[in-house]
Amino acid sequence: IKVAASPVPHAEILKVAGDILAKADITLDVVEYTDYVQPNLVTESGEVDANYFQHGPYLEDFNEKNNTHLVSVAAIHYEPFGLYPGKTKSLNDLADGAKIAVPNDATNEARAFITLKEDAGLAATKNDVVDNPHNIELVEMEAAQLPRTLSDVDFAVINGNYAAEAGFSASKDALAVEDATSEAAQTYANLLVVEEGNENEPAIKALVAALTSQTVKDYIDSTYD
Repeated sequence: IKVAASPVPHAEILKVAGDILAKADITLDVVEYTDYVQPNLVTESGEVDANYFQHGPYLEDFNEKNNTHLVSVAAIHYEPFGLYPGKTKSLNDLADGAKIAVPNDATNEARAFITLKEDAGLAATKNDVVDNPHNIELVEMEAAQLPRTLSDVDFAVINGNYAAEAGFSASKDALAVEDATSEAAQTYANLLVVEEGNENEPAIKALVAALTSQTVKDYIDSTYD
């Protein structure tokens, strides 16, 4: 079985699951991608059997915009969004006109903001922000670039996988973070995704069982805090 995944933490988690699958004579081939588009396209085309990198709102938005037919077979883990310090080290030192970098991809950018127009929805951009008393400059950029921009901005709101890949801990390094008991944790769980019609393939079911095993849970807890 071939699965497309983000390098951290998804591909690393899959390697642990692969050890479990090997005992059932199933070989897991993990193909790493550093963007949020190609994994879905290669799953739709059948080049891979599944992907593991995205949450539900992103999947729904992608299907709608790209006429793809991808479905979730399981929610595996949740990565909290965090606000990380750049040139400014404390929220108490937030100055008027400060620069904060945010991801520019659909659904994740809306997640980065505080007060939006009521009807903005998950496709919101910085143009939908209605309350900005500090006149903060919101710098939109590709999510993968966010950790590298910290020296150029005051703060950055960074997706969990890219924060982990850069060596950041949400619990230790972030100045603010989504709570594990929040609505966000329920909404933005990371999914194992297949092309519609392949949900009941035996190898997919075996992969779900491996990814939701205690062994993988323990690995996630100990490795990513």
